Amino acid sequence: MVRITEAGPVLHRLTQAVLRDLDTDATAHGNTVEQLLIAAQPADANNPDWWPRWAQLLPHILARDPATTDNLELGWAANAAVWHLLVRGDTRTALSLAEHLHAAWTERRGPDDRTALGVANTIANIYRRLGRLQDARRLNEDTLARLRRLLGDDDQDTLGSAGHLALLLAEMGEREPARVLSEDTLARLRRTLGDDHPDTINFGNNLALLLLEMGQRDRARQLDEDLLQRRRRLFGEDHPATLDSVGNLALVLREFGEFELARQLNEDMLARRRRVLGDDHPDTLLAATNLAASLRDVGENERALELAEDTLPRRRRVSGDEHPHTLMAFTNLANLLRDNGEFERARKLEEDTFARSRRVLGDDHPVTLTSAANLAQVLHELGESARARELDEDILARRRRVLGPDHMHTLAAAVQLSIDLSNDGEHARARELDEDILAGYAECGVRTIRTRFPALVTLPST
Repeated sequence: MVRITEAGPVLHRLTQAVLRDLDTDATAHGNTVEQLLIAAQPADANNPDWWPRWAQLLPHILARDPATTDNLELGWAANAAVWHLLVRGDTRTALSLAEHLHAAWTERRGPDDRTALGVANTIANIYRRLGRLQDARRLNEDTLARLRRLLGDDDQDTLGSAGHLALLLAEMGEREPARVLSEDTLARLRRTLGDDHPDTINFGNNLALLLLEMGQRDRARQLDEDLLQRRRRLFGEDHPATLDSVGNLALVLREFGEFELARQLNEDMLARRRRVLGDDHPDTLLAATNLAASLRDVGENERALELAEDTLPRRRRVSGDEHPHTLMAFTNLANLLRDNGEFERARKLEEDTFARSRRVLGDDHPVTLTSAANLAQVLHELGESARARELDEDILARRRRVLGPDHMHTLAAAVQLSIDLSNDGEHARARELDEDILAGYAECGVRTIRTRFPALVTLPST
């Protein structure tokens, strides 16, 4: 009745059904099955080394129907299985399963059930990755409030939920609330779990990204370098968490003008991502987008364009046209087309991207402002200086309000507007702005001034 295969024993479904009907002690056998499934759960859903085992185990977990179980440990195993689907790139399957479990557990045990709250955190994370930021925020804030009330501020689940919310707030452009929550959460993680705990390291990674966005480059670099060393020591060179740190350090190095070193890191990271995750995994596509930016930094425009042309259709297929990472892939390709002299094609692509970004993310979101700045560059090339200047004026005002006057991106926007003013004969205003720019660059310790707004922007690994 049983056939032995390389993947393990296989029992025909009809035989299974007959045996279940003959089973006189189904409850006891069911409890045994659940304990076996719990014991067989791999240790790390993030580690690709364990993914084959998760692939074998998941059908058995689903066959036991964790939505109907009262075994909380099986519930946690099911949530870990959802996370496995998410990190391996099967985002929509993960969401469907997570929403099914959340609805069932909430109905059976109430909205304050810990397994229901655990899978709610996972759903909020999936929403964020799909670009459904408002849905993610509503669920994340409700879950965090419940966990704080039930478990306290220092519980590991509470801190994980706080970390997700901080990351989401930063992605929505609310950097100061994100920073306050991030600093508090990291301090609590260090005190309760220690510096080398995976949760502490993961959250430190997110804080470093936020610090970079807020212009605190030195602190971001110091934190990223420390985290990369820890992840290499704890997880090895090919672990996704280690590669996240490599990508984020490359992001910092670009801000410091160390373009060749950033290119080397991004080149190595993409090769490892492809080998470990495959060509179409979201993290691989993110690495490809970032490498295209680094290639442009060092003058390899032809190769950057080729990589961007290959990456965009893959990203659209995997994430859809309105995901933030897809929008950035659109705008990066448009800028490479502009560099290649294909101005009309670049304009059409950037106009569409800018409209999508405003609708999906809002006028003040970093992706929207980057798209606006890049559209202005195309318009300058096409001789539409009046509209380009309107965009540049608006971008500078928004960046000053959102990021502050001395942030790198604010200063880059000011440089572009200064060029506009000079071209229009407004030399006195241009000089006044230039003096502010020089003071701002001196304040943040920059020695090399870019005379153009960065045409391509790399994206963080989160």
